[in-house]
Amino acid sequence: MALLLGRLVVQAGWPAQACSVVACGREEGRILVQSEVFRLLSFTGSADVGWALKAQAGKKRVLLELGGNAACILSASSDWQMAIPALLRAAFGQAGQSCISVQRIFVHRSIYDQVRQALVEQAATLRVGSPEDECALMGPMIDQGEAMRLAAWVSEAEEAGGRILLGSAIESSHVQPVIMESVPERCRIVAEEVFAPLVVLDSFDQLSELITRLNQGRYGLQLGIFTRELAEAMYCWEHAEVGGVIVNDVPSWRSDLMPYGGVKDSGVGREGVRSAIQEMTEPRLMVLRQL
Repeated sequence: MALLLGRLVVQAGWPAQACSVVACGREEGRILVQSEVFRLLSFTGSADVGWALKAQAGKKRVLLELGGNAACILSASSDWQMAIPALLRAAFGQAGQSCISVQRIFVHRSIYDQVRQALVEQAATLRVGSPEDECALMGPMIDQGEAMRLAAWVSEAEEAGGRILLGSAIESSHVQPVIMESVPERCRIVAEEVFAPLVVLDSFDQLSELITRLNQGRYGLQLGIFTRELAEAMYCWEHAEVGGVIVNDVPSWRSDLMPYGGVKDSGVGREGVRSAIQEMTEPRLMVLRQL
């Protein structure tokens, strides 16, 4: 995939001598990261690897687009029926293997039962199959080992008191959608990035209390909120510790035009065409004094 990307970049007009794709192991990667030839390190991947690379980068400027466990909020005023299809696509599309895949859904207590029933019923109808199947929303996870990791995390959450609303035994890399509720926050499927087709449901009463609770987590990439109240959207914007707030859509939404990135363990710096150019540019100043 990396070699194909390199060829496409050159075909698009980028100078061949300015584009190098190197397939290497960790030791070779460490040498590249520490080399003084390079003045900037941009890394996309897990938080543990990203911050470790930053520690090795020395004086370089570093851009990190790391993990997340994106939350989406459905307030009492939301058009939650409209939100359901978007939530299903964002949670289970790509088998949940996206850093801004919806992993947690917080629903106002007044509409929680209705939303839960709709999500479970509609998720049960999703088609899982080959990526070549145009009717399949979900393809496989990257390998069976990752599917087994998901199974272990689900078992951990169930043993801690979590309840499985949807999802059967995981036996291969093709995983059915998993929906859980009543999962303690210490469990990995809540506290960490699950990177799999799993969603955890929870209810809330006060938005302010919920945002305080979300801010206690280690990640802060993007947050989604469905609401008809501008004050609720602005409250999230002002108080949520995230890189972006998406109003009346899922946190998985992004455009290449917008600044994209996170805070805390989700990284540092911003992607997006203009933002990336700014991040990768070193400003210089010249002052002319007229004689």
